[in-house]
Amino acid sequence: MTSPRVAPTGAADRPRRRRAARLAIGALVAATTAVVALPAVPAQAAGNRAAGSRTVYLTFDDGPSPRYTPQVLALLAQYGARATFFEIGQNVAAYPAVTRRVHDQGHSVQNHSWSHPDLRSLSKSAFDSQVSATDARIRASTGTTPSCLRPPYGAVNSAVRSGAARLGKTVQLWSVDPQDWARPGRAAIERRVLDRVTPGAVVLMHDGGGDRSQTVAALSNILRTLKARGYTFAPLPCR
Repeated sequence: MTSPRVAPTGAADRPRRRRAARLAIGALVAATTAVVALPAVPAQAAGNRAAGSRTVYLTFDDGPSPRYTPQVLALLAQYGARATFFEIGQNVAAYPAVTRRVHDQGHSVQNHSWSHPDLRSLSKSAFDSQVSATDARIRASTGTTPSCLRPPYGAVNSAVRSGAARLGKTVQLWSVDPQDWARPGRAAIERRVLDRVTPGAVVLMHDGGGDRSQTVAALSNILRTLKARGYTFAPLPCR
């Protein structure tokens, strides 16, 4: 009986080596593909990141105030910052020169309703009146018509969004809220802003609607610290 032929060791190993090589190449391709297939980044964010941009959008609600808005403007000018002011129509009517000053210093003046109601509770005609009357007052002071609407209290539903769109407005809310309206103290306002800001953040603060001395006191250090961190300050992209 003839013994089975046994191939030399090196010849027998060649198919296994080829299979191992193919597996290694496949694993390398898969690993390379996994690295490339990162989550998609919105075009604007990708552009900002590529340019090294660290922009933050400071916004101020409930003005204009003849007392606090000029103090806010002075601090913004000191740090070369521009911001967006969401103003109440009846305050614009009372202090049109303050609104004009906000605009003339390069800031954006946008719509925050006429008398600060919850827009969700209004009829269509009342909603339109709140927004359109405010537009008219801002236009009379600045020569521009707001294209952004910030609903009071951030109260938004489908009716508010559709009403804003009907009047040519984009709803603009915020991503950082230090609740300065509650007057928690200068240090709390500073900490809540500085701990939460990231590139592209929209910060909500107030220059009207009550005693805003704590906001003004906090703003200087907020601007100084964020600027030291490499941030720049721009108005929201409202036309």
